[in-house]
Order: sequence, then structure tokens, then C-alpha cells
Amino acid sequence: MPTDPPDAPDDAANPLLASLQRAVEATPDDVALRLHLADLLVEAARGGEAVAHLAAVLQRDPGSSRARELMATALAPPAPAAPAEPDPTARPSGFDWQAAESDLGEVVAPMFAESSAQESEVAAYDVEGSRITLADVGGMKEVKKRLNAAFLAPMRNAELRQMYRKSLRGGLLLYGPPGVGKTFIARALAGELGAGFMTVSMADVLDMYVGNSEKNVHELFETARASAPVVLFLDEVDSIGHKRSRMHSDHMRSTVNQLLLELDSVASDNEGVFVLAATNHPWDVDAALRRPGRLDRTLLVLPPDLEARLAIWESHLRERPVAGIDVKKLAKATDGYTGADIAHLVESAAEIALLEAAESGTVRMIGQADIEAALRELRPSVGPWFETARNVALFANDDGSYDELLTYLRKHRKL
Repeated sequence: MPTDPPDAPDDAANPLLASLQRAVEATPDDVALRLHLADLLVEAARGGEAVAHLAAVLQRDPGSSRARELMATALAPPAPAAPAEPDPTARPSGFDWQAAESDLGEVVAPMFAESSAQESEVAAYDVEGSRITLADVGGMKEVKKRLNAAFLAPMRNAELRQMYRKSLRGGLLLYGPPGVGKTFIARALAGELGAGFMTVSMADVLDMYVGNSEKNVHELFETARASAPVVLFLDEVDSIGHKRSRMHSDHMRSTVNQLLLELDSVASDNEGVFVLAATNHPWDVDAALRRPGRLDRTLLVLPPDLEARLAIWESHLRERPVAGIDVKKLAKATDGYTGADIAHLVESAAEIALLEAAESGTVRMIGQADIEAALRELRPSVGPWFETARNVALFANDDGSYDELLTYLRKHRKL
């Protein structure tokens, strides 16, 4: 959800601006207060921050002439700097190198940091909090139902969990086309559980030196265990969990083996570590990763349904100067578009309005025509993914892993 711009670094030197920033955060719908803050930000040559506040004012009060004037000022290019005056005390162009060398004395040799090819410094893995919950995820009822069964219901009902001997171990593999919100869902689950959130791209774990990738995987899980309860989100898991039969490097095979050991928690306890992994290519993930106790459940995340698209449109249009936007019509017109596609459409529409305002000198609102113009240019990005997925669902689904995907393809006539 969009938030107000953060305080500028020099607000400590300007207590009035800092005070107004806090007041606006406390009462975001106070148009007069936002307008006053924007006016002061423009005077302080902080037009970039002022634009966001003025957009919020125009969304609430489209007829505000003062907001439009300030927006034009904030968007105007800075005046060219005056040429510097010559320094009358500057020395003439000649330079006495011999005198300079005698002043320096003994020359100190340059210093270089010593490094070893056997060692690689690994960045610490951060555990964050999450302020969003599944209530912030529009639509996706089937996804929420599966998450409730896998994580939420056992976590919230300790007595039932003990009676049914339901473990909190194991993980869930989210798969689907890119841009459908797999990371957002994982973060929302952490907020729903009240757990910490760790997100790691497998590119951050892999290391060129033998042994370091395995060490990084172990350190990652040790941090997660020490921070339990925590949702550990492994993005692009296929980059490290690729099928070992297709690997030509013993180094990569041993990295996959280390990941399997950590998921099995042979030497440690993974209780309270909720492992979610995401991939666009589940057919490339090693089958051993999907055995019981590891990533033993799969969840297909598809392009957003109508309810979800409506929420995504409203989220991306919020805090922008818009007028005459038919969100319901746009949600219906964007069937098959991902959340990332919709974000791109809004950015493109804003770009159209901004360029016109910059050329004409007159600030105007983002309208339906701008978004429809962007729609004519941008098509859904998931076509190539469904082409590959269709072949997998039809010809490589012997164990039924892709039955859910097959049902979707038939329902939407993509076979």
C-alpha cells in the first residue's frame, strides 16, 4: 500500500517541516495541511517530495487551483546556475613541483587490502517484520484457503494441532507465471502469523568458491531457526534446486544436497520455520526437494481474478492525481494481466499525463483515456509462460502434480 514520502535527511535542521510531516502522516486526509506542507517543500527546493503531496491533494480536491500552481512549479526544471566568479586570490598557472616534493617529505607507498581466494564474505540475512496480512491480498480465495490449511489453522489451534499430531514442519512451493504476487503472498502470510519474514534470492546464496555456497545455505537456516517463528521465503528456488541430473558441476550438486539436509533438519530443529519457496519453472526443480517434510505441498498462483484486479487497480491509482477513472471497467478489461502488468499500465498512463503537462506547462489529471491508450500498447506478459506450462501439463503430468494447472488451462480454453 503506498505511503507518504519519508522525511528528508535535513528535516532535523528544519523542525517546522519535520513537525508538518508527522502531522500529515497522522491526518492524511487533511487537504489544507498537505497543501501548506507542499508549499513549504517547494520553497525549500524539494519539489520531488512536494509532487507526491500535491498529487494526494488533487485526488481529494481536483479543483484546487493552488495545488495545480504548486505542481507546475515543482515540476519545472531548476534554473541554470550562475557562472562562478574568478577567485582573485588564486595562484597563477605555474606550479613549482620541486618545492612541492620537498614539502611532502618521504613518500608513503599505497596500501591494498589483502584478500584470499579461499574466503568469501557473506552478508548477514535480515529478519523483517510484515505489516500486511492476507486481508490486503485481493481475491485469490483458493490460495488463501490452501495457506490456511497448511499454516494458519495449525498455528492458531495449538490444542487441535497436538491432538491430531500436526507438525509445523514442511514447506510450500508457490509456482506460476512471473509477476502474479508470489512474494507479496509470502509477506502477507508472515504478517498473518505474526512471524518474522526473511526473503532470500538464491543468487545471494550461490558463491563461485567451492564450499561457500553450502556454508551460506547453512547460515541462512541457522538464522531462521534462531528467529522462529519466521517465514523463510526462497525466491527463484529453481536456480539452486535445479534437477541434479541436469547439472554438470559437482559443486552445484553439493549445494542442492546441503539445501536438502537443512530442510530435513537432521542436526537441527526446524519447528516454527515456515519455508515458502517460489519458482516460475517448477518442472526444473529437483524432485527430492518436493518429498515429504521438505517442499511437500505445491500451490499454483495464477493471474489475479476480477476481485483481485479491482483491488490492484485501486491500490496503484491511490495517491495519484486521477479523475474520471472507471476502475470496474478496467478490472474487466484486464483479464489475464498480472499485478505487475497492471502496475506497468498505471505507470505508462502517468507518463503520458506527465509528459503532456511538462510540454504544455499545465498540470492535468490522469484520465481514463490515458489508461486506455496504455492498454492499446501493452499486452499481458504471461503468454510465453503458458505456452511452456501447457506442454508440461499435457505431456509431463504422470503423477498429477499439474492437475490444478490443467484444470485452469481447460477452463480458460488455453489448450
